[in-house]
Amino acid sequence: MKDKVVLITGGAGGLGQALAARFRAAGARVHGADLGPATAEVIACDVSRPEDLQDAVARVLAEHGRLDVVVANAGWVPPWSGTAELDPAVWDKTQAINVRGVAFTLAAAAEALKASRGVALLMASVNGRFAHGQQMAYSASKHAVLGIMRAAARDLGPQGVRVNALAPGPVATPALLARVSSRSAGDAAREAEALQAMGECNALRRLVTAEEVAEASHFLCSSAASGITGVVLPVDAGIERF
Repeated sequence: MKDKVVLITGGAGGLGQALAARFRAAGARVHGADLGPATAEVIACDVSRPEDLQDAVARVLAEHGRLDVVVANAGWVPPWSGTAELDPAVWDKTQAINVRGVAFTLAAAAEALKASRGVALLMASVNGRFAHGQQMAYSASKHAVLGIMRAAARDLGPQGVRVNALAPGPVATPALLARVSSRSAGDAAREAEALQAMGECNALRRLVTAEEVAEASHFLCSSAASGITGVVLPVDAGIERF
């Protein structure tokens, strides 16, 4: 990965920040694309706006002349709600970020990746392979990510571009901890019980870490995975073994 040029959506915090750190440790030149103010390493970008994604890719190309790896990591987990309480606005926001954002990240980067015979990695979820109750909008969006990945792998494969997806289980990122805290009404004991219960559902009896997801991301985007495309790799501590 040394001197490879990498663009990571949602790269300014949480899981995206861990991915960026891993790629930089391997010698890659990494740009994030995220909401909020721009910095030297992060391009201001709303992934629900295709024009923002096109601008992010253009800026990377202007600086480096190439783009080798794109990680469509930006995503949003909506509040839990039952099927009968499905909110159209929440549904639309979830699909705009998690589905359209992923698809148009690929669309914006496709020509540059063809030129470099590069790699795209899409962040799916265990919710792309099964579903949790009270998370219809999120589960639907992550199922869609797998369809996007499979179609793009077929479209871009003849030009030498690999496209894969990761399916993490629960990861103790600040965002997940905030959701658990909200559902626990700030009760520390309830928060601890909820996190323990998540881990007990896995074969390893723990949550995966952001660093473990980052290691899997690096592998799929590296030359070690040069013969792998069109697959979804679970990084979930064995959640489906139960």
